[in-house]
Amino acid sequence: MEDMDRGRHWCHGRVRNCGFRMTMGREAVLDVLSHTDQHLSAEDIYMRVHETYPAIGLTSVYRTLDMLVNIGLVYKFDFGDGRARFELAEGPKGKDHHHHLVCTGCGRIVNYRDFIDEEVALLKKTEEGLSKKYNFAITNHLIQFYGLCEGCRKP
Repeated sequence: MEDMDRGRHWCHGRVRNCGFRMTMGREAVLDVLSHTDQHLSAEDIYMRVHETYPAIGLTSVYRTLDMLVNIGLVYKFDFGDGRARFELAEGPKGKDHHHHLVCTGCGRIVNYRDFIDEEVALLKKTEEGLSKKYNFAITNHLIQFYGLCEGCRKP
């Protein structure tokens, strides 16, 4: 419970500013997501929440995730395996921008953060070009690369 208390307040204002109350279930879901570096499914999140709060049901977890996605606190991903995965858009330590490498063999997902200068310059140029061409204010982007990891490439 001490870990949950420490991370509790970072998102309260955002949830309240969007017209929602911060319930125990919402805090529990956010706590699970803020203490993992994995891309969890709703069922995975439910199992972790259920360990501490057995009264919180799977339906509540789904509803909470939908609300958190809609207000921009959580990202929802489709990695092609038929299960939606979730991660915090911004956590207690701020934004953690990264891209994903998805292995189509084993399903492994790697958070890719170590961008090279050329990649950063290309993305910035692309965003600026798209913004100008379509008169669109880009606030974020999501990039996923698909392929085979080293383990799946071995004969």
